[in-house]
Amino acid sequence: MKKILIFILASLSVVGCKKALVENPAGQVVGDVALQTVAGLNAALVGAYKPLSVSYVTGFNNAAVVAVLMGSDDLTTHPASNKADLREFDQYHVSNLNDRMPTIWNGCYKSIQGANNIISNYTSTSGDAATINQILGEAYFLRAFNYYWLVRLWGPIPLITSAVYSADVLKTTVSQPADVYKLIESDLGNAIKLMGDKKLDDGRASKGSASALLADVYLTEGGWPINDNSKYALAATQALDVINNKTAYGFDLVADLPTLWLQTKEGVATSEEVFAIHNCGTCNWFNGNVLFGNSPTPGEENGWDDYFSEIAFFNNFPAGIRKDVTFHTVITLANGTTEPWQNDDVKHPYFQKFRAAVEDRTNNAGSATVPLIRYAHVLLIYAEAQARSGAVNAQAYASINAVRSRAGLAALSGLSSADFINAVINERSWEFAGEYTRWFDITRLQILPQIIAARDKSENAVIGTPQYYLPIPAADVQLDPNL
Repeated sequence: MKKILIFILASLSVVGCKKALVENPAGQVVGDVALQTVAGLNAALVGAYKPLSVSYVTGFNNAAVVAVLMGSDDLTTHPASNKADLREFDQYHVSNLNDRMPTIWNGCYKSIQGANNIISNYTSTSGDAATINQILGEAYFLRAFNYYWLVRLWGPIPLITSAVYSADVLKTTVSQPADVYKLIESDLGNAIKLMGDKKLDDGRASKGSASALLADVYLTEGGWPINDNSKYALAATQALDVINNKTAYGFDLVADLPTLWLQTKEGVATSEEVFAIHNCGTCNWFNGNVLFGNSPTPGEENGWDDYFSEIAFFNNFPAGIRKDVTFHTVITLANGTTEPWQNDDVKHPYFQKFRAAVEDRTNNAGSATVPLIRYAHVLLIYAEAQARSGAVNAQAYASINAVRSRAGLAALSGLSSADFINAVINERSWEFAGEYTRWFDITRLQILPQIIAARDKSENAVIGTPQYYLPIPAADVQLDPNL
C-alpha cells in the first residue's frame, strides 16, 4: 500500500466559511485507505484546492502574485519603503532568495501534490461514479492550472506526477516547457471529459472552466517558447465552444463594470467567473484575501503601497467608465482634504477595483474574490486566436466589441488582420489591468524590449538583465542540486 500521509484540518474548506467542499474528518489518515470512500476523496480535493489561497503563506491571495508579474507595464511598486522584495521583480533583478517566489512556487506544487494523490488513488474509491469522476476531473484541472502557472513563470521546471514520495524526488531534473504543456493539455482533456458543465460550488472548477483554460493554453502555445502556430486554430475552436455553450456552463459578461467589481469585492459569485478563489475575511487567518484591501491602497490612506500602476500604462488607458472603475486617482489625506495622484507620496495612480473592504483588521484580511479566469478572457482569446488562424470574422468582432461596449468604447470594424490582433492585445491589457494577465502576454509575444523602452523615466530603474523566467527558489536548489 502506498504510504501517503494526508493531514487535514478539521475546519478546512476550499472557500473559507462558505459551503463548498466542507469536511470534518476525525483526524489523520493514511494513503489510499483514506481515499476508499467518497468522503475521503472529497477531503483530499479540499487539500488540493487549499494551497492556492492560504493567506500570507501559499497561493494567490496575497501580493506575491503581483510580485512575480511585476515585470509587466501595468504593475509597479514603491521606490523605497520596505518593498525591496517587490522591486526586484520590477527591476528584473530577482534573487533566488527572494521570499515572494516560494509563495507561488510552493503553493502550486502543494496543490499538485494533492491532485496527484487523487489521480493516483481514485480507483480504490467506492461510491457514486459521477461524484468520483467530478472530483477526479477537478484534480486534473488543478494539476493543469498549477503547471500552467509554473511553466510560464519559470520555464523548465520539475514535472512531478507521482503521489508517492521517494528519495529519487530529490534527484529530479527539470522538464522542458514542451513536455510540461503536453501534460497540461492531457490533464485538461481528461478534466473536460470527467466534470459536469457547471461549478458545483463557488470556487470550484467545472467542464466550462477546463474548456476555457485549455483555450488559453493553446493561445499561449502559439507564441513563445512553443511557437506552434497550429495551436491558434485549436484555441479559437476551444474558445468558441465555450462561447456557444455559455448558457450550459453558466458564463456571461456581467452587464456593467461597476456591478462586476462591487460584487467581486464583496465576495459575491458572478456569471463572469470562470475560475476564481473565494474567501472569508472573518473566518480565520488563513481564509482571507490579503491581496485586495490594504495591499493596493496608498500609504496616505493607511494602506501598504504594495502595488499600483505604471504611469505610461495609465496615460495610455482609454478614458471612460472602465478607466474610472479601474483606477483610484484622488487620495484622501488624514485631515480630510484630497490630492491628485500626481501629488501623492509615490506619484502613481492606484487600482480602484482592488480596494475591497477589510473585514478583519487584526489580520488585514477581506472576503473579496480573486478572479483568475473571467468570461471576458474567453471572448478575447477567441478574437485573437481566430485572427491569427484565419479570417477576422463577424464572431471575432462581436467578441472584442462585447468587451469594448461594456467599457464604453466604440465598436471596431474594417481593420486589417494585423491591426485587429494589436487591438485585441491592447484590449486585454486594459480589461485585465493588474489581473495576472499582462505579463504572460508580454512573455508569449516577446515584447519586453518595447515595454521597457516605453517606460516613464520616473519608474523604478532597470538594474538587472531583463528576462522572461524567474530563478528557481534557492531552498529547492539546495535540496536538489539537479535543479
